[in-house]
Amino acid sequence: MKVIGSGVRVGNLTIANDRPFALIAGPCVAESEKLCLDVARFLKTASRRLGIPYIFKASFDKANRSSSGSFRGPGREEGLRILAEVKKHVGVPVLTDVHSVEDVGPAARVADVLQIPAFLCRQTDLVLAAVRSGRVVNVKKGQFLSPWDAKNIVEKAASAGGRGRLMLTERGTSFGYNNLVVDPRGLEVMKSFGVPAVFDATHSVQLPGGKGTSSGGQREFIYPLARAAAAIGVAAFFFEVHPSPEKALSDGPNSVRLSQVPELLKRLRELDKVVKRGTFARNVFL
Repeated sequence: MKVIGSGVRVGNLTIANDRPFALIAGPCVAESEKLCLDVARFLKTASRRLGIPYIFKASFDKANRSSSGSFRGPGREEGLRILAEVKKHVGVPVLTDVHSVEDVGPAARVADVLQIPAFLCRQTDLVLAAVRSGRVVNVKKGQFLSPWDAKNIVEKAASAGGRGRLMLTERGTSFGYNNLVVDPRGLEVMKSFGVPAVFDATHSVQLPGGKGTSSGGQREFIYPLARAAAAIGVAAFFFEVHPSPEKALSDGPNSVRLSQVPELLKRLRELDKVVKRGTFARNVFL
């Protein structure tokens, strides 16, 4: 298996498997303009001090909540307005989810990266529309999908002219009821497709539907799994972050506490430097 270091450009940032990792982080949902601005400013400062490229993320709608009564977000119009404010006042690229073809056009006018949620990674029309928008597209590999099957996503994107603008994200695979497991081999498999591989350490510790009407999470495993991914070498880390995870309106149990992010990034950067030093061939032992 040949590992390829192809990358994508997001504004002035380059995200690639063989470069220092980038950070994609923010609250699960754009709960308020103030929260998004505060989190974005904090993460921009923390990332800049360590020389880590940073992209802010937040969803304007979470269409796949466990319960119809769960908070979904401010909606497309208000959510995109908040993301535009983050870009304007904080000066960082932004990423947001799109759940339908109708979301793509409006979101592409604001977001630098369009994200396809894991449950929708096989929705051909949505993937093609996102790619044709001209934006970078991050597709989360479905919990039901094997790493090698993700190659079909890459080929779909390429058919729409999206080669060089696609990232694939690992976020765990269904393992029994209400549980996910991460197979580190999947990161190497996805890198072999010639696209940046992203590791979502926060959704990987989610317990889908584990609380009945909402998902649970095992926050204590975020760093160990992120550390393992850093030891493999990834293009970017994806973290859901909140100042007070216990008060978050979505995905609090699997979110990183904002105050802990600087130390987390520092430790991961140290591992990343060691792993990507020199030109070591990963298949040297074959």
